[in-house]
Amino acid sequence: MDTTPKIFNSLFCFLFIFIANNINAQIPESGTYTYDVAFAEWDGKSLDCTVEVIISGDSITIINNGSLSGEKGEIIETGKIVKHKPTGQWIIATSPEDEYAEEVGGCSDGPSIIDFKNKKWWTC
Repeated sequence: MDTTPKIFNSLFCFLFIFIANNINAQIPESGTYTYDVAFAEWDGKSLDCTVEVIISGDSITIINNGSLSGEKGEIIETGKIVKHKPTGQWIIATSPEDEYAEEVGGCSDGPSIIDFKNKKWWTC
């Protein structure tokens, strides 16, 4: 029995999944974007709130665009875009230790999650 087709199909599937996963997980080009706010306490619902996201290389700034409480134009968060080692999620790091933080996102004390694929910034 020839196993070549099975091996080829398995390798092809693995390669496809690997490439598809990495395409969606990349930092966007430098620029200004509008992201939904994902409220962790509301199961990720945005409640029609958005923020302005400014990306410059591996730096990120989250700005109130007027749909949240607070002042329009106010800087909500700023930091470095880093992939969280334990979970593989993109986070906004404000210290080198954030890369290995015990908890991230939502209502935790850890760094915020930034979801590039779905254009969401997670907060409590």
